[in-house]
Amino acid sequence: MLLETYETKGLLTVTLVNGQTGTAGVYAYRGDLVLKEGSLRDGSTTDRRPPEALLIHSAIIVENDKIKFINGLFPTLALLPVFVEKYKDDIAGDCIALFYVENISKALQVELEGVTYILLPFKEGLVWNELLEELYIEKSELKSQSAEDKVAIAFAAAKTYKTKAPLVTFAEAEENTFVVVKDASVGAI
Repeated sequence: MLLETYETKGLLTVTLVNGQTGTAGVYAYRGDLVLKEGSLRDGSTTDRRPPEALLIHSAIIVENDKIKFINGLFPTLALLPVFVEKYKDDIAGDCIALFYVENISKALQVELEGVTYILLPFKEGLVWNELLEELYIEKSELKSQSAEDKVAIAFAAAKTYKTKAPLVTFAEAEENTFVVVKDASVGAI
């Protein structure tokens, strides 16, 4: 199974959900997905440093060992091609990919390796909550559902999601990026 393979390879981290949905053969994952593994520690062949890049707060549906739905947060647009290169063999041709990106100024669509990626600007908040709002999913629709089925409900809603975002080349998308300045005054005082 695809998610088990990812887990064995250490590509899943900060896992919140990882299991079969109410539909046989359909699996859901929520957590961080590794885009760039950390380097091996000195003298080790297996012990790695923390990941260098992540798809943060991802939500994934896997069916027939292919990613059918994926959502998450990229800190920078430059990580989209990294994701595509690493996972392209596991992405279904009809995959629904809806990503938040911290450093884009407007919603865009980009096609890479035959899959259209919907890219949405992200300012702050929880990615999962932003996704539910974007897909018009009421919290009441998720009541009494398993954690896995909540991801499946998001996938079902994403199937009918329509965006008015223009389809652009990746180079054109890069023209809509900016430098993200983080406020350093957060945390306990």
